[in-house]
Amino acid sequence: MQFVEVAVQNVRGFTPAGRFALKAGYFVLKPPSAEASPFAGVLLALLYADGRGGDASFIAPGAKSGKAALTFMGVDGATYRVLRELGGSGTLHRLNKTTQQPELVSSDASEMNQFLRGQVGLPPRTSFEQLYCLQPGQLPSRRPRKAAAKAVDPKTSGKFPSLANASSVAAAEDIPAAEAKVRALEAELVSAREVDQLQFKVDGLSSQIFDADQRLKGTEGLKVAIHEAENAWRAAPTPQTLGLPQDILNRVQRYPKALSRRDEALNRLGADRDADAADVPDAVEPLTQDQMFWVGIAVGVLFLGLSLGLGLGVHRAFRYLALLDIPAFGFSAFLALRYVDELQRASRKGSKEGRFDAREKKIHEEFEAEAAPVRMAQKALGVESLDEIPAALERKELLAARVVELKDQLAGMEADPEFVAASTQRQSLKEQMDALNAELTRKGSYVRDMREVERELGRVKESITLAKAPPAPVTTADGSPAPVEPLEDPSPAVLSQAADIFTTDVVSVQGMLKERCVQYLTALTDRRYQGVEWDKEGRAFALASGRRVPVGELPPKDLDLYYLALRMTVVEKGSARVKRPFVLEDVFAGMEEVKLPLIARMLKHLGTLTQVVHVTSHPGFAQMSDGTVNV
Repeated sequence: MQFVEVAVQNVRGFTPAGRFALKAGYFVLKPPSAEASPFAGVLLALLYADGRGGDASFIAPGAKSGKAALTFMGVDGATYRVLRELGGSGTLHRLNKTTQQPELVSSDASEMNQFLRGQVGLPPRTSFEQLYCLQPGQLPSRRPRKAAAKAVDPKTSGKFPSLANASSVAAAEDIPAAEAKVRALEAELVSAREVDQLQFKVDGLSSQIFDADQRLKGTEGLKVAIHEAENAWRAAPTPQTLGLPQDILNRVQRYPKALSRRDEALNRLGADRDADAADVPDAVEPLTQDQMFWVGIAVGVLFLGLSLGLGLGVHRAFRYLALLDIPAFGFSAFLALRYVDELQRASRKGSKEGRFDAREKKIHEEFEAEAAPVRMAQKALGVESLDEIPAALERKELLAARVVELKDQLAGMEADPEFVAASTQRQSLKEQMDALNAELTRKGSYVRDMREVERELGRVKESITLAKAPPAPVTTADGSPAPVEPLEDPSPAVLSQAADIFTTDVVSVQGMLKERCVQYLTALTDRRYQGVEWDKEGRAFALASGRRVPVGELPPKDLDLYYLALRMTVVEKGSARVKRPFVLEDVFAGMEEVKLPLIARMLKHLGTLTQVVHVTSHPGFAQMSDGTVNV
C-alpha cells in the first residue's frame, strides 16, 4: 500500500487549496506555518469515516466548508481515491486500468470501510492509529502520570488518565459557568451514548452484511466464467461468419477423394499423351532430302531416255525399255505418298495435343471448384492442416454446451438453501441498517465521540473540584515530597496491536521484535540501556548496568526513545509482510538536536522498506529525506 496524492481545500494546517504528490521512500511534508499539519488525523478521517461528521473539526478556521481527498494504491495493486466533504458525505473511487477513468465503488461510509478493510488491505483503525501513525500526543512523556489518573473518577474518565493541570483549573468566579458546562456536557454525553450504541449496532450489521456478501460473492467467479464463455461462443467462427458454404465440413471430408481423383485423371491423361506421342514422329524429313526418292526419279528418267534414244535410232524394240519407268517412278510416288501421310499424322498430333490440354484444364477446374472453399476455410481459420478445420468449426457447439453447463451450475448454486438464506438475510440486514442510519441522521449531523465527551466532562469536573478545594501537596510520613509516580508503560498496547497485525500471540511477537528493538534503543540512548525484556502481559523492562528497570520509571526522554524504537521495529517487521505507509507528525520537537540526524537516518532506512511520510518543518529532516513538498 502506498499514498500517491493528497488534495485539500480549506483544511486546518494546510494551504487553502492544493494537490500534493507523495512519493515512495522517506518523504517530508513541510507545513505552511509553525502549527503542525494534522496529516495523520486527516488520513484517519478519510480512511475510517464514521459517517457522523466528526471530520468537521479539520475545517480551517473561518471557512464554512472543507474538502480532502487521498489517492493511494492498495495491496491488490489497484489505485483508489477517497474524497470527503469534511463534516459531510464521501465517495470511494477505483481507477479503471483500461480506460484510465475513475469508477465509483461506494458512497456509503459503512460499505467504504468494509471495502477498504477487505479489498484494499487496511488494518483496523486502532491498529493503523497506534502502529502506523505517530503523533505527539502518543509519546509517553506527554501522557499524564498514574497519580493524576487516580484523582479522577474512573466512571467519568474511562481508560484515559486525567489531563487536568493548573492551567485548566477553573477560577472561583468561573465555577457557575463551569457547572453549566458540566450540565451541557452531561446532556451531550447522553446523546453521544445513544449515538455510540446506534453506531455499535450499525457496525455489527455492517459486519453481518459483509459476511453475507462474501457468501453471495461465491457465485461471482462462476458469473465471470459464464460471461467469458458467452463471449467466446459469440466470437467462435461459423461457416456463415467466414463466408463459407454450409457443407464445408463435407467438402473437407471429400477433399482427399477429390485430390485422389484429380491425380488419377492426370495420370491417365499423361499415359494417353505418351502413347499418342509414340505413334507420331516428332518431325517429318522433307521429301527433297530423301535420296531414294531422287534415285527412283533418276532411274525412271534414265530408262525413259534410253527407250526414246534406242527406239528411234537403233531398233524399235528398245521402246519397251520405257516400261521400266513405271516401277521407278512408282517407287518415287510411293515415297511421296508416304511423305504426305507422315505430314497428315504430324498435323493430327497438334490437334490431339490441344484436346489433351483441354482435358487437363477441365480436370483442374473441377478440382478447384471442390478444393477452393476448403483452402479458404484453412486460411480464414488460420490452421496449418485440414484436420484442424472440423475442430475449429465445431468449437462453437462445444462452447454453447459449456455455457449451458455453467448456467446450470449457477442456477444450482443460487437455488441452494444457504445462498437463498444469505440473500434474504442481506436484504433484511440492509433494511435494518438503513433504519439505524436514518435514526443516526435524526440524532444530528455531528455528535462528538462519547469518550471525548467523557474526557472533557472529567476535566471540567476536576477543575471545579480543584477550584473549590485546592488539594494539599502529597507528602510522605516525614513531611518530604512523595516520589513521583511512574509514567504509563506503552508496551502492552503496542504489542497487543502488533499481535493482531502479525496474527499471532503477544509472546511470539516479543520474540520477533526483541533483537531489532534493542538495536534501535541502544543506538538512540548511546548504549545507556543494553537490552529490553517483556513479561507475559507485555510490560517492558529496560536493562541498564545490571539493573532491570520498568520502562515507566525511566526518564521521560528515555521512555520516548524506547517508544520510538518499539514503533519503528513494528513498522520494519510488518513491512516484510504487508507494506503500509508510516505517518509521523512533528513528534521530535523538544528532543536533543544531536539525536535528530540519527533518527532521520533510521527513518530513511525505513523508507527503503515502506513509504514513510513525515510532517515537520525541521530543515535537518528535509535534507535527509528522499523528497519534500510544501503543504
